[in-house]
Amino acid sequence: MSPQSLPNQNLVSLFSDQPCWQLETLAEQLNYSIRTIQRFLSQLGYHRSFSHNGTWYTLRHVPTFNRDGLWFSNDIGFSKAGNLINTLIRLITSSQAGLTAEALGEKLRCRCHSVLVQLYRQGRLQREKAGRSFVYYAGDSHIAETQRQAMQSPGPLPAEIAVLILVEFINNPESSFEHLALALEKKSNVSVKALQIKRLFEQYGVKKTPKTAARKLYGP
Repeated sequence: MSPQSLPNQNLVSLFSDQPCWQLETLAEQLNYSIRTIQRFLSQLGYHRSFSHNGTWYTLRHVPTFNRDGLWFSNDIGFSKAGNLINTLIRLITSSQAGLTAEALGEKLRCRCHSVLVQLYRQGRLQREKAGRSFVYYAGDSHIAETQRQAMQSPGPLPAEIAVLILVEFINNPESSFEHLALALEKKSNVSVKALQIKRLFEQYGVKKTPKTAARKLYGP
């Protein structure tokens, strides 16, 4: 074993015990300077957290990213896209119909409103008022227009909005499609049309009322 491989082996061992570390703690554990720890991490490959001001690190092989390219260790978030700015841009650009700050906050488990405003003012994102909130769209005009059309037309709903509708419906199975749309706007700041909700239920083969849908989807 070469003298250079021992520090990296010790570093890997620490990450086997605990998936996320801060530089200062690693430096104390291994008795090296922070700059040297950064060099070791670069040799091994690492991810830096998008949350907590990017102060947490994990090795490249540790995360199992979800379909949004995100991975969490407790409340510490990591992203395939890197930092918070790149992660927000990636999530919004790849979304079907744009995303609100609230929806992004739920995905990322952190507040991101101020960063979204900054990106909008820089022209890197577009946005439009929807109810009491803003829907953020891609900075690319062609992508943003497609997202606006998906949001405004009574077509298929994004998965995250469909989940919110179904949760509201489970809690209030007597509600009409119109009442479900109003409740969603009030509680989640998401604007949808009653016709969109109706078509969501039709995907399950139910063409009558939400009450009928409850019996078919969840039983008596």
